[in-house]
Amino acid sequence: MTRRAIQMALLMLTTLPTAAAAAPDTVFFPSADGATEIVGYLFRPQTAGPHPAIVLLHGRGGPYSINVNKDCTLVSRTNPSATCNAGGLSKRHAMWGQYWADRGYFALLPDSFGPRGKAHGFGRFTHDDPDRADVNEKTVRPLDAKGALSWLRGQRDVQRNRIFLQGWSNGGSTALNVMQRQGAAASGYRAALVFYPGCGPAALLEQTLRSAAPITMLLGSDDEEVSPERCQDVARRSIAAGSRIDVVVYPGATHDFDDPGRNRQSNPANSTALRDATLRAIAAVDGLKD
Repeated sequence: MTRRAIQMALLMLTTLPTAAAAAPDTVFFPSADGATEIVGYLFRPQTAGPHPAIVLLHGRGGPYSINVNKDCTLVSRTNPSATCNAGGLSKRHAMWGQYWADRGYFALLPDSFGPRGKAHGFGRFTHDDPDRADVNEKTVRPLDAKGALSWLRGQRDVQRNRIFLQGWSNGGSTALNVMQRQGAAASGYRAALVFYPGCGPAALLEQTLRSAAPITMLLGSDDEEVSPERCQDVARRSIAAGSRIDVVVYPGATHDFDDPGRNRQSNPANSTALRDATLRAIAAVDGLKD
């Protein structure tokens, strides 16, 4: 085998599900904003519970594949056959959801955009788009994450005290804001996995995070959308303030380095980063036992 073929074979062994993938369930729960019903996609482990759980926060593109999200209608209680649905999730979200389910975790992917009329998501470099104001990562999306936490705690097979958070890009910024809002509270998310978040003042509530729960921050040195240096600065200040943050910077990796599609994975640095990130992710949460 060529070196490239060996790399891809190892990547597949690390990331692909170990059993036949089952379509996630479509669920509905209230956001903590008190006004919005969120649609979510729940990946279930196939073994007897109870199980820990993780909430997955999508990025600015939304949870759906670009092949369906441009003109899609959102699945709802009254429109279960809509085109933005469990079958239209992006490859990355489907991969990570199944990854967690295969390892004994419930994985809940809430759609923050669709219920607010933004199922199409947003393109690159659209942070200043005024249309994003009512789905922003500082004041709106953290309430969806809070609603997801409450909903999971009400499920019989979920371990109430072992619920974690994972977010990408805009969802990564949201995850950091969730942890900031939790602060020293011991009853929230147990830990956060944060992939290439925006870390500027427009994205974060504070430039120094104060979180009692540990945070793992995974960055690409060649990120073309957000600044890894700014995130490292935030992490340094936060660690000095007493927060537990592990920062990993992958040399040569770009934004979306864990997208399993051919385009991103044609960059060997992204393939290496994805393989390492999957190992770090499970190690970070498995180590937090009651």
